[in-house]
Amino acid sequence: MKMTDLIGKSAAQLAETLLGLRKEQMNLRFQKAAGQLANPNRWREVRKAVARLKTAQTQQLKKEQK
Repeated sequence: MKMTDLIGKSAAQLAETLLGLRKEQMNLRFQKAAGQLANPNRWREVRKAVARLKTAQTQQLKKEQK
């Protein structure tokens, strides 16, 4: 997920996407603890995608406040 994909989304869409990524992150955490994590790189991708989403949400809030 790239930043350019996130810029055009509404606040509700960003929140929904963030919720989905948080659920995936939790599942990956459980898989890692059980030793069944098939793709260790996915953990890093999800973590970075969450950070991008939070950044997009913050930018959107600042834009609305102006």
